[in-house]
Amino acid sequence: MDPAVNTMIENLQKNTGKTLEQWIEIVQKSGHSKHGEIIKFLKEKHGFTHGFANLVAHKAKGSDAGSAASTDDLIEKQYTGKEALRPIYDQLVEKINAFGADVDIAPKNAYVSLRRKKQFALIQPSTKTRLDIGLNLKGQDPTGKLEAGGSWNAMCTHRIRIESAEDLDKAVFDWLKLAYENAG
Repeated sequence: MDPAVNTMIENLQKNTGKTLEQWIEIVQKSGHSKHGEIIKFLKEKHGFTHGFANLVAHKAKGSDAGSAASTDDLIEKQYTGKEALRPIYDQLVEKINAFGADVDIAPKNAYVSLRRKKQFALIQPSTKTRLDIGLNLKGQDPTGKLEAGGSWNAMCTHRIRIESAEDLDKAVFDWLKLAYENAG
């Protein structure tokens, strides 16, 4: 399991006095079944922060990446109906792995998190024809393909839109490498 998730689960018990399993049982008894309803219930009735409410909601519904059968299944699911983007993803991962032995590729339900000591980027097949690369580059001005992340993803400061393998130029890998180096 993702070390960050393990830490959150440990902190959940420290902060609330109840284990994740106990919270899942409380959610199941509450009658709430939709993700948003569960989050609202935990925040309003139990004083949860959004992060802990989201964790419990995903675990209660089995919709988190950790509940998937395998990481390969998660990636296959992401690219179902978007098969033309899969070779671009594979090319990105191959080059990113060459940055160092400490690159951690962690597939989630909708995207793949790229981590070192912390997340430095993510790869998300956003549409049938476009892959988005989210980067953590605090203090970096947007330039060229590197645009401000805006409201696209709160976990990233910047985004690069990729529509074909030709879009994977030196600048894209330079930005990825800089984000990787900043995360170490």
